[in-house]
Order: sequence, then C-alpha cells, then structure tokens
Amino acid sequence: IIPENRKRAYDVRRLIKILCDHDSTLELRPNFGGAVVTTLARIDGMSVGIVASNPSSNGGAIDSNACDKISRFFRLMKAFDLPVVSLVDCPGFMVGNAAEKTGLMRKAGRLFLAGAALEDSLFAVITRKAVGLGAMALCGGSTKNAVDCVSWPTGEIGAMGVEGAVRLGFKKELDALQGEDREKLFQKFCSAVYKQNSATNAASKLEIDDVIDPAESRSRLAYNLKAYYDKQERGTPSSNGKTSSDL
Repeated sequence: IIPENRKRAYDVRRLIKILCDHDSTLELRPNFGGAVVTTLARIDGMSVGIVASNPSSNGGAIDSNACDKISRFFRLMKAFDLPVVSLVDCPGFMVGNAAEKTGLMRKAGRLFLAGAALEDSLFAVITRKAVGLGAMALCGGSTKNAVDCVSWPTGEIGAMGVEGAVRLGFKKELDALQGEDREKLFQKFCSAVYKQNSATNAASKLEIDDVIDPAESRSRLAYNLKAYYDKQERGTPSSNGKTSSDL
C-alpha cells in the first residue's frame, strides 16, 4: 500500500478498505477537498468516522477546502458521539500567496478548534509523514491530544519536511560546494535528519504512544474502539456530555 519510495503518492482508499469491515465504507464529499478522504465505516462491527490524508492530491497538504471538509466532519462525529480514526500522511498546510488568499489561516484555526473539541474520541495512525501544523491538526491539535497516537515504522515526525529542513538549516554548508560534492553532502544531511525525524526516535521521546507493525493496525484500532464503546455503555459522559443512552 505505502510505496517504498517515500516521495511517491498512493491511493489511501485502498488502505481504508483494508482496515475496515468488508463493504462497510461510505465516503463523504469525495469531490471536495481532495487532500483528505472522509469516510463513515465499521471496524470489527463498530461504527467509526475515518479522516485520511490523500497523498494523491496536493501531496496530502491541507488547503482551505480540506480544512472545511475536515472541520465539518469532526463536528459531525462529535454531534453523533462517534469516534474518529485519523490516518496521517501530511506534509503540512499549503503555503504561499494563493493559499492565503483563500482564507486558509482562518479556516485552519477552525480546524484546530473542531479537533480539540473531540477530546476523548480521536485515534491517530501515522502512516508516513506527520509534518508541521497540518499533521497536528489531523491529530486533534497535537500527537499528545489523540487518545492513542501510533505510527508505522515508515513514520516521519517533525516541524518541517526532511529536504526543506536541510536546505534551510544547512544552507551555508551547501552553498560552499557545487555539483556532485554538494549533492553528496545534501544526501548525507537528509539521511541524518530523516533518522532524527523517525517514528522510533519520536516514540523514544514520548511524542507518540507506540510504533507498530502495519499488520497490527486493524487490531489496535479495534481494541481502542471497543474501549471507547465500553466506556459509553457504562454511562460515562463523552466529550459532548452525552452517554450512549442519550443517542
């Protein structure tokens, strides 16, 4: 599902179908905000809302339409007290004058508020890139805000993408060289930053809860969802103040 080449795109809908019960998915607004896919589904018989980065559109970078799409989906899940699974492969928010003219900053603020309001009902799986504020928004505001935030071994977690961080942070060293020597030094720095941003390094610093085998993703999510619904059955109020008996 995830290409070996970390720069290649893929269809996240295939991953969603693998994680969910057979023939249980219903995608919402497929022709709007293509950088994310929002889906109603079941995992092990339990209802869940899934928001997933879509690297096939904008490389998964969140633009204004994607902000609106995710915000409304988060509010819908909260209104009906449904848990949310977030599949994260996001290089951040879109940048530049064109993006800012669409009101991206205002809409990004709304997205963070909608994610924070979920509180105890969001579970995150980082499949590849979790870069910058865009990825944090998909995790409810922070990797520590999700009830359970895990990563595949392919995860990259950092404030900036690997190549961008190297070009900015080591500009002086790179500008001092040319040609093949410059490229070798660039790749050396990229390897070092990639290792620093690795999921295992993030887990060792308690930035995420665990690094898991991708094959364990469905069982991990099913375990978390069962715990969530068991809590509802006990009558414990959720983030919107309702219990399962109120719905």
